[in-house]
Amino acid sequence: MNRVAIVFSGGPAPAANAVIAAATTSFLEAGIEVLGIFHGYTNLQDYDPASHPMVPSEHYRPLAPADIRGIRNTRGIIIGTARVNPGAAIETPSDLLDPQKTERLARIHHALADLEVDALISIGGDDTLKTANYLYEYQRHHVAEENRFRIVHLPKTIDNDYRGIDFTFGFFTAVDVMAKELLNLRADCVATSSYFMVETMGRKAGWLSYGVAIAGEASMVVSTEDVQGDLAIEEARVNLVTGEKTVELRLSITALVDRIVDMILERERRDQYYGTVVLAEGLAELLPQNASAGLPRDEHGHIRLVAFDLAKVVCDRVQVRYEERTGRRKKVRHIQLGYESRCAPPHAFDVMLASQLGIGAYRALVEEQLDGHMVSVSGQLDLHYIEFSKLINAETLRTEVRFIPNGSDFHRLARFLEAQTGRFHAWSPGQRFEPESEKPSE
Repeated sequence: MNRVAIVFSGGPAPAANAVIAAATTSFLEAGIEVLGIFHGYTNLQDYDPASHPMVPSEHYRPLAPADIRGIRNTRGIIIGTARVNPGAAIETPSDLLDPQKTERLARIHHALADLEVDALISIGGDDTLKTANYLYEYQRHHVAEENRFRIVHLPKTIDNDYRGIDFTFGFFTAVDVMAKELLNLRADCVATSSYFMVETMGRKAGWLSYGVAIAGEASMVVSTEDVQGDLAIEEARVNLVTGEKTVELRLSITALVDRIVDMILERERRDQYYGTVVLAEGLAELLPQNASAGLPRDEHGHIRLVAFDLAKVVCDRVQVRYEERTGRRKKVRHIQLGYESRCAPPHAFDVMLASQLGIGAYRALVEEQLDGHMVSVSGQLDLHYIEFSKLINAETLRTEVRFIPNGSDFHRLARFLEAQTGRFHAWSPGQRFEPESEKPSE
């Protein structure tokens, strides 16, 4: 092995530079050249040796010791990132055999082959893992073994919704940054006898919202995992292509608003006229079809959640419902949190975790001679390696989101601490809140 390339794709995450620095240092120490590819797959997927060549210092650059010295705790990403989807046309395994649907993957392969790259280190979230697997499978089907480059993937997301690893780097920093902001908002609410509806990043799962609520002492937290029981409504959907009918659980905004107002009223009975409610942004993807139709989507088909202000919708309805039930007005405000955490100075644990993953890339490729594997860490930063095939659905070629298991110790921790803010007894998803003052005596 003479040369490896590093590509960082998707949203930023704290400790990104730590993983790049550790990986680069490992390879340089072994006499292996490292190319930093700029802005994800943006230029690789458009590669054409005549019209769109890979230009040094514009599209990539060799990383030297001076480039990575002292950057472990710095903000941002030294090679940049972008959210593009080279495999957008691929929906089934058979699509990997279609030259038209794999055209962008072919361009990426030719670009890296012309750069004489022996291995690619992919850093990113589950969509980037999906792309890494597409490249791995593309080469298996279309490229002679002697002309392939090997691929390893390093998991990255502040959302922490990754299968195959306990925690992803950037998660603890993001929780810490948003929890501190939530504590500031809570102090404001105490001073003004008001409430804040706080929407946090986290995509489909509730890891971030739960972490922020625990560390930020929220009065309530609701995430996608909690859409059960009275919070859920059934909605029939018809596949326009196959005609197949399915029934899905969607979020009842009405029930959610009543649950929040229940909490506010119970706290008032205890002379607590303030509080914060944390809402996971992924709840927006569970809205009934008539509420989510027309919302813009990204290249991976996800709703652009920033375009829909869930916190504002809930805030407005809570104010109206509170006045309907009490005849009084209540000051309720809203805010979205997340972007300010993605390039924050990294938490020490995230620096350690990211550094170990970076070294794991070297060990996977050079010591273990692996291809098509994700580097993972467990226990006391112990490295291990997981085949793409164990993380990717073989039929859909998609990754699966890791949700918070209902009834897990982490889930119970959030509910216990939530109960200690002085509102309701601990509850489980789907259980209707029963104010303490209305509980029957035993």
